Amino acid sequence: SSCMGGRQLTPEGYRMIHWYFENLNNIGIDSIVVADPYFVETLSMDFDMDVVVSVLAFVDSPQKAEFYEELGAKSIVVDSNVNRHFDVLDAIKDATDCELKLLVNEGCLYRCPFRYTHFNFFSHAFGPNPRPNVLDDYYYYKCLSMRIKNPELIIKSPWIRPEDLKEYKKYTDVYKIGGRTHFINWISNCINAYASESYDGNLMDLLDCPKDLKDLFYIPNKALDGVIEQWKNCKKVCYKCGYCKKLTKEVVNIYSKGGTDKENIQNWNLLSFQGVKA
Repeated sequence: SSCMGGRQLTPEGYRMIHWYFENLNNIGIDSIVVADPYFVETLSMDFDMDVVVSVLAFVDSPQKAEFYEELGAKSIVVDSNVNRHFDVLDAIKDATDCELKLLVNEGCLYRCPFRYTHFNFFSHAFGPNPRPNVLDDYYYYKCLSMRIKNPELIIKSPWIRPEDLKEYKKYTDVYKIGGRTHFINWISNCINAYASESYDGNLMDLLDCPKDLKDLFYIPNKALDGVIEQWKNCKKVCYKCGYCKKLTKEVVNIYSKGGTDKENIQNWNLLSFQGVKA
């Protein structure tokens, strides 16, 4: 959870959280993932469990990594937004002795403007009562519509292809696959792809993103061989670069009738040029 509404700092919350941590410790749990700095320090001081800093702590700099290490963290899941910032990954690796982990298949927007608010929304909408009476998930549908309209945003998402894991081995050999709520066959397919460091199919099969996108877009994963060399040196100033825009026009296709393997696929840029909208 990225937000507990301050409950953890109340007397009742303090007792509840310590009771919960004590029970986890007593049954032999050896590590626990948390996002709140308060929990990182509490766990490292009071319990015999290794503390893993969640990707929701948004560790995207060596300074943040050092901060969490000083609080007692043993491992850090690095903010996925810096997956293609190799200079930042180098700096984080040099700054800390913590084990680093990378989230490889998140399909979220790069530098998503909704990220903090959306995760806080999840924390309250699906957390302890009282829960807000929410009519709709604005952030989900806004993000979805943006990517349907402009699949360049999918290409820019900070996912790591199975074939490109070799570029990250100097940082870690521990990779996190997002998508715990998906069906077992989907999870198994992702595990096999990343374990073998190869996938000959639709990149969308591997991304943890809405089904609406998976059923619409076909991006041949093997067509992206070698693009990591561009991203390794990219300054992320998109309006000056245009590489991902060009790549999107070349590799992104859409299903003609909703998204099955038997349907025809057509180049997204060609259909856009013809005035056909997804």
